[in-house]
Formats: sequence, structure tokens, C-alpha cells
Amino acid sequence: MNINRSARQLAGILCVAAGLGLADSSTLRADSPPEMSPDGLRLQKDTGSRVIYVRPGAKFGKYDKVAILDCLVEFDKNWQSNYNSQQVDPSAFVSTDDMNRIKKELAQEFKKVFTRQLQANGGYQVVDTAGPDVLVLRPAIINLRVTQPDLMTPGVDMTVIRSAGSMTLYLELWDSMTNTILARAMDAQADQGLGGPQVASSVSNTMAADFILRQWADTLRKNLEAARAKSTG
Repeated sequence: MNINRSARQLAGILCVAAGLGLADSSTLRADSPPEMSPDGLRLQKDTGSRVIYVRPGAKFGKYDKVAILDCLVEFDKNWQSNYNSQQVDPSAFVSTDDMNRIKKELAQEFKKVFTRQLQANGGYQVVDTAGPDVLVLRPAIINLRVTQPDLMTPGVDMTVIRSAGSMTLYLELWDSMTNTILARAMDAQADQGLGGPQVASSVSNTMAADFILRQWADTLRKNLEAARAKSTG
């Protein structure tokens, strides 16, 4: 069975986030989300800045394969207007086409980074079919803010930035055979500019995004491997 996702399901990600009061990173506080989600997941305690829900009794140790669905990417709803209002030259305005290109590139980067990190050193096989040992990852990146997007416009002055921007991961984990949601996580992260101020470019933006994506993928793998070790111990 091929694992696909419809546009209606993609839109459902944001609807669920909004329903939980999680659609904006400013709500990521331990006392904000409800104890139980409408679909029966329980809020986990002591998860730091992350908001994590898990289905009571869910077992993750049996999974040694993952299917990674295409990542939905959505900008912060005010990002385009805020960015363009700060530009003097109309040639520096961000268009809808620019935003669609950035979203497509980030979605591709998500798939590449998560596949590489989850497969590394004999980790999890990445597949596109269902099975009793296949865990489906249903990801979205929302609230995307890019400090200085590379619009590929000739003659645009170079801009030095301290942070490439920020984004929020919204990730659901599903059992591929029963089509049951097992967990949901949300985590807002910003580029910390660890290398110091740098000239903004497509390369620097991709490097900043990759750093955050690797952190998310490695955290997921660490927790899945801990559950698998516990189940076989």
C-alpha cells in the first residue's frame, strides 16, 4: 500500500494546531495546552519548550522503519507584509512565487535531512509502503520567518544578519497499518547565529535550516531508539 497524503489532510494539520491553541509559537508554554487533545492524546510533562502529546499505551519499540510524508510548509501569516513594508526598492519585495519557491525548497530539505539522519549508522529504514513495523511521520513546518530571503535579484546589496530566521515543527506519528495517530509534537526554534554575523544568502539560509532540521531529526531518532531498546531489554 502506497502511503500518500491529500491536500485536505495537509490542511487538517493546521486546523488541529489551531484547535489545540498551538498555531502560533507564542503559545508554546507548558501551561497553555490542554491535558488531553480532542483525539485522545495526553500532554507529556517536563518536555521543556516542546509541546508533546502521546496516546496512552502507545508502544514505539516495534518500529524499525519510517515513512516520511511530504512536509507542508507555511510562512507566518504576517511575514510577507512585514518584510515588504521594510523594503525601499520594490525589486526587493517578496512575491508569492518567491514564497512558493522557498516553501518547496525547505520541504525538500526536510525530507533529505530527516532521511539521512534517521538512516545513519544502521538506524531506521525509510520506506514508502505500510507495514506492521512502519511508523509514518506526518510533518509540517509552520510560522516560517526568513530574515533575509535570497530573491536572486541582480544588483541587490548584500545584507549582514545575525539570525537567518525561525520556524516551528509540527510532527505527527502514525501507525501505518491501523491509521492511528500515536503522538504529536510541536517545537519552535530560531537560528542562533552561532557562527556570528554573516552575509545572508541561499547558502547561509540553507545551512541554518539544516542545523535546526538535524536537531529535530536526531531528537526523534534518540527517543525512538530509546523506546526500541526498552522494548527489547
